[in-house]
Amino acid sequence: MSLLPSLGEAPHLGAVFKAFPQAVQPLLEYHDVLLRGEGPLTIAQRELIAVYVSGLNACTFCFGAHKIYARVFGVEESTIDAMMEDVETAPIDETMKPILSYVKKLNALPTRITSEDAQAVFAAGWSERALYDAVQICALFNFMNRIIEGTGVSFDYAETPISDEEFEARRTRSYMDFGRELGIVK
Repeated sequence: MSLLPSLGEAPHLGAVFKAFPQAVQPLLEYHDVLLRGEGPLTIAQRELIAVYVSGLNACTFCFGAHKIYARVFGVEESTIDAMMEDVETAPIDETMKPILSYVKKLNALPTRITSEDAQAVFAAGWSERALYDAVQICALFNFMNRIIEGTGVSFDYAETPISDEEFEARRTRSYMDFGRELGIVK
């Protein structure tokens, strides 16, 4: 369902970005820094957070897109499915569970975050930088999920899977590359 008639039926995020390119470049640069830059969380861990937040928000487009990215960087699809059912019993690294619990609470009840929530993350061996990166990823995907839902993006990766070639290409594809492919960033 397209909420913006100019985007056509079953629009992709690319259609939104092409229709409204003014702020796309800094947004994609931020994605690259946060999700692909150096940091204490691996790319797979960052994508796991992105897919988790998008799943909590029931954003089909971002959940599907970042489920693919998580798989590209080594996360099994069954692990993602189990994580969405119950983080505590999911077969994920135990050190990620406090981060995902923090993100879940931040996502739903941001004013209820406590020092105990942060201490659980630190007790698992994470630095303040790792926690801040997780907070930023949660915030970014709340932002992106609302862009998707607010503009009526309805493209679903579950209904339109990517090719094996595209799957492999995502290992090295940056978010800025996506903007270049759309012809809206340099």
